[in-house]
Amino acid sequence: MPYTYESAYERHYFNEMLKKLSPQGTLFHLGGLLAWAAQQYGERTALMCQDKRINYNDLYTRVQACAKRLRDEHGIVPGQTVLVWLENSIEFYIAYFAILQLGAVVAPLNVYLTQRELLHVIADAQAKLIITAHSFKDRLADAHIEIPILFKEDLELLESPLVPQTLVPYKGPAQDLAVLLYTSGTTGLPKGVALSSKNAIINALQGIVRYPTYVSTSTVLCALPLFHSFTQNACIWAPIIYGATIIIVPKVDRRMILQGLAQKPTVVLGVPALYGLFCLMKTAPLEEVKMFISGGDALPNKIRAAFALIYNRTISSGYGMTETSPLVSVDMDDLLEATNCVGRPCIDVAVDIRDAQNNPCPAGTVGQLWVSGPNVMLGYHNAPQATAEILHDGWLNTGDLAYINERGKIVIAGREKDLIKHKGFNIYPQEIENVLMGHPLVMRAAVIGVPDPAGQVPVAYVQIRHADAAVAQDLKKRCVEQLAAYKVPKEFIVTSRELPLTGTGKVDKKVLVREYNTGEQA
Repeated sequence: MPYTYESAYERHYFNEMLKKLSPQGTLFHLGGLLAWAAQQYGERTALMCQDKRINYNDLYTRVQACAKRLRDEHGIVPGQTVLVWLENSIEFYIAYFAILQLGAVVAPLNVYLTQRELLHVIADAQAKLIITAHSFKDRLADAHIEIPILFKEDLELLESPLVPQTLVPYKGPAQDLAVLLYTSGTTGLPKGVALSSKNAIINALQGIVRYPTYVSTSTVLCALPLFHSFTQNACIWAPIIYGATIIIVPKVDRRMILQGLAQKPTVVLGVPALYGLFCLMKTAPLEEVKMFISGGDALPNKIRAAFALIYNRTISSGYGMTETSPLVSVDMDDLLEATNCVGRPCIDVAVDIRDAQNNPCPAGTVGQLWVSGPNVMLGYHNAPQATAEILHDGWLNTGDLAYINERGKIVIAGREKDLIKHKGFNIYPQEIENVLMGHPLVMRAAVIGVPDPAGQVPVAYVQIRHADAAVAQDLKKRCVEQLAAYKVPKEFIVTSRELPLTGTGKVDKKVLVREYNTGEQA
């Protein structure tokens, strides 16, 4: 049976917020969000980036000036797609909302895209324009890009005159495509996830009512790349709805993060690697932070335990994917349970656990996790077959394996494509990776399945802080003591080099599989 959850508090808060955003009963297009926020919050500081600050009124005025230039000088009209290829900055926000203001589709790009991937995205999105920075010129030099390129430095986004603007925000249907987010392409070239204004705004509200400390006085640390779906929700849509101040960290760099923390954020949202960095820093100034939430990847128990030991604070685990805008659930309870417990589904989100034949699984049994709700994407852009493969009757097959525990919380077992099958047994790499991460020298761990006469066997890739010949034997002993015999990796490949990462900071397992099969280091 599909499972849903809501508290009376969440329902009341959600309804009240929805009334504010849609007083006539019709949710507005995302292009009207900043105009609404400027009316609500005016002189409140909206963005901080190093030595620059900008309030909601000034941000909206600059957005209007940029939108007029995009319309008058570059012919951008509703429905066209404009790419934003920028690192974290105030200019990112200005370009982003200027595009939406016109009713155009904004497509924020992964700043780590290869030239091949960039050209694919330009063609797939049928983009009319790309907004980028002079620092990207070298990567564009021989790419033979056939659409206009605008550099933020030439647009002078921060120097726009602060004079009243008359451009009326686009008022199209909230169900129309508004944001196009390209996945990291772990199974090939990036796919464009098509999200509507309704997807974005409703999912932002679903998060706001789950986080009890999300109030109008919040100050949010934005240290993750703004192109990431987690950051889109947590550092663009949601904080602007509740009038937060967003502290922009240009790069995940220790010095820049400390500069951001000096502004005393009250909310930190990060991927596990960010919390791992905090643990290495040991004395990061986190005293003012009321809430820490981890998403974007599985949070190792080791990192949460170390963080609690060093800072005496708890990290909450969330779950989502780009295709769900992205939030599905988050666990706000202060419980000492495994980090793969990611809480109850958000309000108006239904989840279902099904077997490979699409039948409901018995309670407590691991199966495919399916999700339904207003946060589920419109589909993959220009890819009806790929869309049909995972969207059925309003339900999305997440590709993750999970079960619902006795407290009604979702517990993630791992990606279905990463599942290792050995002699009829299922092996979940995440369980083994958590054991490996318990070793004090281990920084990253990834378990892949390799062919074997018995089907598949697990092989562990482990990144350690410094070379140590004894680590492999220590890891094997640790696994033998804590895992069933069939789960113990056949091989431990221990290295002090950095494991290959995707653009969003996850270990790229497809590269490791290729490396193992060819014997060549990527």
